[in-house]
Amino acid sequence: MKSRWFPRLMFALGAIPFFWLAWRWHHHQLGINAVETVARYTGDWTIRFLMLTLAITPLRHIPGLQALARLRRMAGLYTFFYATLHALHYWARDVQWNWQIIQEDLTYRRFFIAGMIAWTLMIPLAATSFDRAIRWMGGRRWRLLHKLIYVTAVAGVVHYLWQGKTATLDPIGYSALLAILLGARMALYWRRTRRMRSPKPHPAG
Repeated sequence: MKSRWFPRLMFALGAIPFFWLAWRWHHHQLGINAVETVARYTGDWTIRFLMLTLAITPLRHIPGLQALARLRRMAGLYTFFYATLHALHYWARDVQWNWQIIQEDLTYRRFFIAGMIAWTLMIPLAATSFDRAIRWMGGRRWRLLHKLIYVTAVAGVVHYLWQGKTATLDPIGYSALLAILLGARMALYWRRTRRMRSPKPHPAG
């Protein structure tokens, strides 16, 4: 994982779903309802990368996995990339830029409202995911802003849960995974807080 080729390999792997979708689109292998297929495909990969982004912090505390921290930014940007594809597909292919339908969906349909909240909150996260933004904002304000990922994750999973009239296994599974990851984050926070508050031993003598 310490190799300079490791992030490049992960970057290439993250792009594979996009190129696979493009290949299937070009060769007309998306089934009878191509619009639905693309919507579900891009949505699935968005939630997968979102869960990966959240999982990196607890995983990097495991001995031998510290280098995973190098992938957190990349995973977050891939989350935004596939979420943007998901949104653009809805606007351009599903409703074909019909603003009346878009307004109705974002006003009355909770499924679309949750999805729009999740995607909108990703914009400042993606825009400030670079070193220059961290220096400009300062580490403390940057970390505070990037806590929006938790709200994004909840809104994204809710969007996934509300996509159908009945609960299915995948959304329930991602909901359980999100609960586990948020629980792990809280455990790490409490442990760090307790360590900072514990009195330091005085040197002998």
